[in-house]
Amino acid sequence: MSLADSDRELVVDELGRDPTPAEAALFENLWSEHCAYRSSRPLLGAFDSEGDQVVVGPGDDAAVVALPEPSGDGYSDTYITLGVESHNHPSYVDPFDGAATGVGGIVRDTLSMGAYPIALADSLYFGGFDREHSRYLFEGVVEGISHYGNCIGVPTVAGSVDFHPDYEGNPLVNVACVGLTDADRLVTAVAQEPGNKLVLVGNATGRDGLGGASFASEDLSEDAETEDRPAVQVGDPYSEKLLIEANEVLVEESLVQSARDLGAAGLGGASSELVAKGGLGAEIELDRVHQREPNMNALEILLAESQERMCYEVRPGDVDRVREVAEKFDLGCSVIGEVTDGNYVCTFEGETVVDAPAEFLGDGAPMNDLPAEEPAEPAVDRPDVPLADAFESVVGSPTTASKRWVYRQYDHEVGVRTSVLPGDDAALVAVRETEGDDGVGTGLAISAGADPLWTECAPYDGARAVALENATNLAAKGATPLAAVDCLNGGNPEKPDVYGGFTGIVDGLADMCSDLSVPVVGGNVSLYNDSPSGPIPPTPTVAMVGTKAGYDAPPMAAADEGELLLVGDRSLGSEGDGAQPLGGSEYLARNDGSDRFPELPEDPAGFVSALAAVADADHVRATHDVSHGGLAVALAEMVHEDAGLRVALPEQGGLDDERAQTAFLFHEQPGRVLIQTTDPDAVREAFVGVAPVASIGEGTADGRLRLTTAWTDLAYDADEIAGMRSVIADTME
Repeated sequence: MSLADSDRELVVDELGRDPTPAEAALFENLWSEHCAYRSSRPLLGAFDSEGDQVVVGPGDDAAVVALPEPSGDGYSDTYITLGVESHNHPSYVDPFDGAATGVGGIVRDTLSMGAYPIALADSLYFGGFDREHSRYLFEGVVEGISHYGNCIGVPTVAGSVDFHPDYEGNPLVNVACVGLTDADRLVTAVAQEPGNKLVLVGNATGRDGLGGASFASEDLSEDAETEDRPAVQVGDPYSEKLLIEANEVLVEESLVQSARDLGAAGLGGASSELVAKGGLGAEIELDRVHQREPNMNALEILLAESQERMCYEVRPGDVDRVREVAEKFDLGCSVIGEVTDGNYVCTFEGETVVDAPAEFLGDGAPMNDLPAEEPAEPAVDRPDVPLADAFESVVGSPTTASKRWVYRQYDHEVGVRTSVLPGDDAALVAVRETEGDDGVGTGLAISAGADPLWTECAPYDGARAVALENATNLAAKGATPLAAVDCLNGGNPEKPDVYGGFTGIVDGLADMCSDLSVPVVGGNVSLYNDSPSGPIPPTPTVAMVGTKAGYDAPPMAAADEGELLLVGDRSLGSEGDGAQPLGGSEYLARNDGSDRFPELPEDPAGFVSALAAVADADHVRATHDVSHGGLAVALAEMVHEDAGLRVALPEQGGLDDERAQTAFLFHEQPGRVLIQTTDPDAVREAFVGVAPVASIGEGTADGRLRLTTAWTDLAYDADEIAGMRSVIADTME
């Protein structure tokens, strides 16, 4: 990839001369789709990022959000940071290092805000699980995430894994990080004052990752796994851990005026963006950068994406102390230049190699005006499958099956904050820093993921469903949604059908988050996820957080007593035959069918609010979101050795025949939840005028799922269900 002719003309006009080789390479990377969002930025204005809780919104390394007081009276001075990044192309070329450095990058984004990382969430998407190459990528990515996260001591507490044939040539690795800070520690990426020094702290600079930003802005080729390997960075988690602790000291001692981690476009990207945000410039001597390889030239030093490095703005009088801290943690430290009120200037061996306005470097790229085609509505083709076959294939699908093989490799309890572990609807971590005299602090719930089947079927409504499902996950644990970030993944935007689907997911996500009053405070865009096997489905990963008083939550696992209620299913009481469409469902994916996407709830915000309020009631024994795989999978996930469920599908609202009850069992309308309770009337009262409530069964002490329908019965014990759901572990071990 090289600087396009039209872009070169703009650069020549601005500079009044031809760019130097270093300038041309810097513009190529900073004006790439990956850095400049040339195809997506025109769409991102749809998101509402405002709210009393929002301290720092989109545009910085991570967003900053104030936590509510545990009493519910306003917001506290305790803040969380929230960010999400993609490392998609690198994870195809080198799954271990690609995924590992994705973790490292989002953690450093957290550090640059003056925060300490407390939790990670990863959302992973691969080709068909029956493909050997997909399993190779899957294994390498999980190993890379677990190795890096475990070594740096940040727990991976939430996430998702999906398998879909259209990711075969281009997997997605989306990683979110939550950090903890407060009003006194907050740092931003806005340079403060001319005369302050720019200090590079961390690993020495090598030649790895050269051109990573431009590599991420083009389709993967057939030989990408060999030809593009030099563009993939190599991580060192032990250095990252030292950097985390050194950063903590620097922030605690107020030695950092502004900060930026070195990610895309390396030193050139971080330092130019830092000063541009402050409306300032810089003078940098590239010779001063500490290097680990001999004979590096200016372009290599400027653009290498070597990992575990931070760029700090430091007052001149604090430089010696910063150097002492770096030496204490055995980290390299170079004073590479200073902030100015002029251009962004870099010299190498006495020669000026870059001299350009910083703002033009960061924001001068023209936006793309691309054609978009509306996606066609899917045809109706509902296969007729025997119920037992359908149940076993959906419950045993790799996408809906247990992900324990994945998360057992992660240290999800390091830091002793995690009170609800992976495998539930949402994780819950304790923010003890908010505890008052009563000992009650804020529980932070975290949910992350998407569903490519939904957004492939209906980009707009599917994205609305993704946002609602993440909010439902939080509410099912008694948490009220607070804020969200998104990682918007798409194929080649120059294809009108691909760009049409991408436009749909942006608008759908924005509209549902607005309906839920959840500000979208930041995110990431990854386009050109296209390969010889075709584009990926439009994939809007959402990482959403919510809060509650205290650190306890109702479990997902069934109890041996209590009535089982299904809340929110639009099939109940609807006119006609009551059957919801099956579009976007795992049932259709397993049986080669198609259908339109289900209708969403009329009052999603009311549903989420009512669920969060009722979930922590003393009479509630268990709660579980109903989504991927439908009611069938949700029921199977609740059963365990000590408690089972006796369930009868309702025969109301037209659900009295085989076709309607099959749809009822497998459709994936979001905004539904199972609540097991000893006081069903209290639950019904909580949802009056908000969502339908139906009693479908009760808990038992025999560890079996008994399912009665209008035409047949099914029965499975906990071991049989566990056997169906262990397909990933059985294959990978």
